[in-house]
Amino acid sequence: MSPDRYLRSFDVIGLLARHKDGLRLTEIKEALALPVSSVHNMLQTMVTAEVLNVTPELRYSIGPRVVGIALSTLASLDVRTLARRHLQDLARAIGDDVYLGLNLGQRVLYADRCSGTQRVSLDIRLGEPLYLHGTATGKLFAAYDARLASQALASPLKKLTAHTITDPRQLSAEFERIRSRGYAKSEDEAVDGVVGYAIPIRQADGTLAAAIHVSVIGQRATRSHERRLIDAARDCAAQVERSLGHVSPDRFPAGVA
Repeated sequence: MSPDRYLRSFDVIGLLARHKDGLRLTEIKEALALPVSSVHNMLQTMVTAEVLNVTPELRYSIGPRVVGIALSTLASLDVRTLARRHLQDLARAIGDDVYLGLNLGQRVLYADRCSGTQRVSLDIRLGEPLYLHGTATGKLFAAYDARLASQALASPLKKLTAHTITDPRQLSAEFERIRSRGYAKSEDEAVDGVVGYAIPIRQADGTLAAAIHVSVIGQRATRSHERRLIDAARDCAAQVERSLGHVSPDRFPAGVA
C-alpha cells in the first residue's frame, strides 16, 4: 500500500468514527475530496479486512477490527482503569459530568466519561482532539508541556466563542496562571454557557499522567460550586495519584517528613 493510500485509510476511519450511522461513498468522497474510483476501491478493501462494515443500503461504518483495537488500546491505559471508580464517585458527589483527559502524542483527548446527576449534559465525543487554547484540559496539558505549548502558540488560534483566547501573548500568560494555581479553567471559551475545569493527575515521577475534566452548565457555575468542585476533584486526583505511586509533599499531615 502506498503511503498516501495508507494515510487516506486513517482519514476514512477518523471520518466514520464521527458518524455512528455511517456514510455513503459519495459523502465520504466529498468530505475527503478524493476521486470516486480510489475511494470505492479503498472502501472495498477495508470491508474485506473487517476494518469497515457496509449495510445493504451501502452505508459504511466502523468495523469490528477497529472497535477491537480501540477497546484494547483503552484497556491498556492503566490510568483509565485506575481512575474509573474515583471518577464515578466524583460525578455522583458534585452532580456534573466528569471526563478523563489524556495526552497521546501531539493530541489531547477525553478517554473516559462519567455522567453526573444533572438532567442536562453535554454530548462530548471521546477520542476527538481537544483545542489546546480553548478547552480547560487542552490548556492544562499545554501549560505543563513545553512541546504542546509551542504547538498551541504557533498555530492559528481559532475563535470558538466570543470568549476564546486568540492572542498568543494572552494564551502564554494563561499557561503561566494555570501553573501558578494548579488547575485550568475555560469559561465559555469552547462552548457558550459551559464552564470547564481541569485538574492534573500526576504519575510517580511528578509528570502529568492525565487530567480530570469537569463540565458545568449554566447557572450551576457559581463561586461556591466552583470551590466545592475543585476541592472534590483534587481529592479525586490524589486518590488516583496514590495508585500511580505519586504522593505530593503538601498532602502529608503536619509533622510528617
